[in-house]
Amino acid sequence: MMERTKNNLEYLKEALREPANFWGLAGFAIAAAYTQSLIPLIAALISELLYLSTVPTSSVYRRLVDRRRRREALEERRRQRQRLIESFDPREREAVNYLNYVKEQIYKDYKRLTGAREIPSNLKSLDQRWEDFVDLLDVYRRRKKHLRSINRQVIQNQLKQAERAVEEAADERERRIQQANVAILRRRLAAFDELERSVKLVEGQLQSIENFFGLVKDQVVALPTPERVSMIDFEQLSDSIAMTKQMLEETSEAIGALDAQNRALGNYDLLTPGTSSR
Repeated sequence: MMERTKNNLEYLKEALREPANFWGLAGFAIAAAYTQSLIPLIAALISELLYLSTVPTSSVYRRLVDRRRRREALEERRRQRQRLIESFDPREREAVNYLNYVKEQIYKDYKRLTGAREIPSNLKSLDQRWEDFVDLLDVYRRRKKHLRSINRQVIQNQLKQAERAVEEAADERERRIQQANVAILRRRLAAFDELERSVKLVEGQLQSIENFFGLVKDQVVALPTPERVSMIDFEQLSDSIAMTKQMLEETSEAIGALDAQNRALGNYDLLTPGTSSR
């Protein structure tokens, strides 16, 4: 019920912001000022009440608003991705732009060689795979930078010192403190190894996407028929990317939990770069 009320209010707000509504009210206001009469204002109030009681509830209007919102969301996503690409270094931008070039070339070759006016949906899914490539490349470069900022040997040395401190603890309180530090350092090493594995996995996934685009390009040029294109296993790549993203989310949660523990214990030197010590 609350969700429905919220949706109704959203459509009502959209109707209020419509240029036609604004200019209609402005017309009545001008008429009132010109005639020095309240009749245009009363007519404006009646018209507005009628407008707001019918238009926002119309299924036709709601479909129009929904399409507009989807279009705006897609455009905003495109702008955000473009800003992300601009933050890449030249080599990374070159890889992204080249893959986009390959994608567009595939579409052109398919239309030219088959005479089709539209790109089939499975082939059009390369748009999403290109976006996946950009997103994964962003994750890869940030995690690679994180790995470079960590000295595994330093953490191992700290762990050995902490283990010795447990053995040499003067009392139970000191022993518990050092044991907690040992647990944190062990988890830090485990997180490092997990992060390293994730970087290698993402690197392999990026190569897989590039190779898949090359495969599709070769297939379209060599055997340009809808039947041959439909035989390419687009779903396998999609499933692989989905699993990679799921693994990355799990890794992010593990690293985040470890940072929280480090922060609680005051081990600010062990925090992931870019996180706050407060």
